[in-house]
Amino acid sequence: MQSRNYTSTELILRLLREHILPHKRHLATAVVCMFIVAIATAANAWMLQPVLDKIFIERDREMLTLIPVAVLTIALFGAVGNYGNTLNMRYIGQRIIADMQIRLFNHLVHSDLGLFHDQSSGRLISRFTNDIALLRNAFSTVLTGIAKEMLSLVFLVGVMIYQSPTLSAIAFLAFPLAIYPIIRLGKRMRKVSDKTQMQLGDFTSTLDEIFQGVRTVKSYNREKFESERAGGIIEGLFKLYYKAIRIQAAASPLMELLSSASIAGVIWYGGFQVMDGETTTGAFFSSIAAFLMAYKPVRSVAGLNSTLQEGLAAASRLFSVLDTQATIIDRPGCQPLVISKGHIAFNHVTFHYNDSGIGIHDVSFEVPAGKTAALVGLSGSGKSTLMNLLLRFYDINSGNIRIDGQDIHESTLHSLRDAMSFVPQESMLFDDTIRANIRYGRETATDEEIFEAARNAAADDFIRQLPEGYDTMIGAHGVRLSGGQRQRLAIARAMLKNAPILLLDEATSSLDNESERSIQQALKILMEGRTTLVIAHRLSTIVNADIIHVVENGRIIESGTHQQLMAKQSKYYHLYAETLHHEVDHERVI
Repeated sequence: MQSRNYTSTELILRLLREHILPHKRHLATAVVCMFIVAIATAANAWMLQPVLDKIFIERDREMLTLIPVAVLTIALFGAVGNYGNTLNMRYIGQRIIADMQIRLFNHLVHSDLGLFHDQSSGRLISRFTNDIALLRNAFSTVLTGIAKEMLSLVFLVGVMIYQSPTLSAIAFLAFPLAIYPIIRLGKRMRKVSDKTQMQLGDFTSTLDEIFQGVRTVKSYNREKFESERAGGIIEGLFKLYYKAIRIQAAASPLMELLSSASIAGVIWYGGFQVMDGETTTGAFFSSIAAFLMAYKPVRSVAGLNSTLQEGLAAASRLFSVLDTQATIIDRPGCQPLVISKGHIAFNHVTFHYNDSGIGIHDVSFEVPAGKTAALVGLSGSGKSTLMNLLLRFYDINSGNIRIDGQDIHESTLHSLRDAMSFVPQESMLFDDTIRANIRYGRETATDEEIFEAARNAAADDFIRQLPEGYDTMIGAHGVRLSGGQRQRLAIARAMLKNAPILLLDEATSSLDNESERSIQQALKILMEGRTTLVIAHRLSTIVNADIIHVVENGRIIESGTHQQLMAKQSKYYHLYAETLHHEVDHERVI
């Protein structure tokens, strides 16, 4: 997934249209407060003229009372405006970030499975963490800063022009020279930020791999290798961060140099005007004060450009994800799938992964209603792909798949998947309680239904032996349970769903022999009266299947019962003999 090359203008307009303008009330309040702050800032600069001319030069006692009151009044208005502006703009910024995160998650969770296969989890997580952090920084500092500082700058320039148009021209003569280098620095910052965030995504993915596979790392004594690999990535990130620091550091000295040159010119020319009587001391110092105050927003805007470009680079990556359209969607006019019997038919189905030629080739087979069909074959033969196609995790290239005569591609996705209970080879459990993990199969299930599902999955006994029973937290991916225990919970979840079609993708592969034997009876109860499609790891577990299909290189090469296929002494015969040999050896070792 490549980030589209959005221009800064496109990104700003899109952020404005989709995320800022919906908060019109808070935005309008913030703008009013910004005007108050800007006017108060300019008024402070303007007040220097009467302070010097009326109090210190003309010694007007009435002004000695009025001017301090005016200064305090201006300060009060400025403080209120500043508070209102900060409060409303921070609200908008945080609301935008929250909305963006919700939108991003909703988009991803409804995206095609292929997106998660093409992108590492680290990169996707990086969008939620690193990119959102940059966007939050941009909104909280840039959105608040630029708007307020620019308004203040406008009013301060107005004061300077009012006091002395010539001095104003001299003061700001050098600043146009800074525009080009600041823009160049911003473009460089955006490129560096983009590279940094890509590497952060890779780093997050690497950390996830290492931490998930820490037992493998330690068992092969690869700690040093992984430390060096992670160290290399961190060093690369350090260089990118340091490059960004150099770019950010360049803006401030540039503005300091230009402002010093401007101040020198203003003092030189303004001094002549005061000496020649062309302007008053108060007017001159009011202009100088306005210029010095205007320098702060100019410098802030220049510095914020780098932060803005970082935020825009993050927004570009986020929009690239959001603009990725799902292709596995409900087609126009599709109807809910209605299961009457549960008969499944694959008719001349062909599917290739990304036009690679790897996949399924003209496959036709049936799973009779209420019967059990098994898919067997070597790893990579296409068994799991066939099950993925039935669930519409991917869409076929040609042919059709029908359930009770209804094309699944003309049925709603929700009704299709609602009709199936799926137990994958690698049981996926969440960092929650055992109760919550089983209830994931059916949200409205009662506790008694959860207990019954656990009993049927031969899980109730070990659950009740745990200190907190069904309320035991199992950790990320169920790390606090054994492989067999995790798989039993996954089977209990499928039992609780109680769907008419059951899909078992090597569902007992994580069980030891004793656990597998104890759960086979539970699976028989679960399969009874249901259409069941099984991918078998141990062929001894599917000898009683109503029909067995042998898959090789994406094709069905043999079909029949166990007895029929054994009698042919072909591919299935050799697969069965080989797996039975391995199972016997495994039991001897145990």
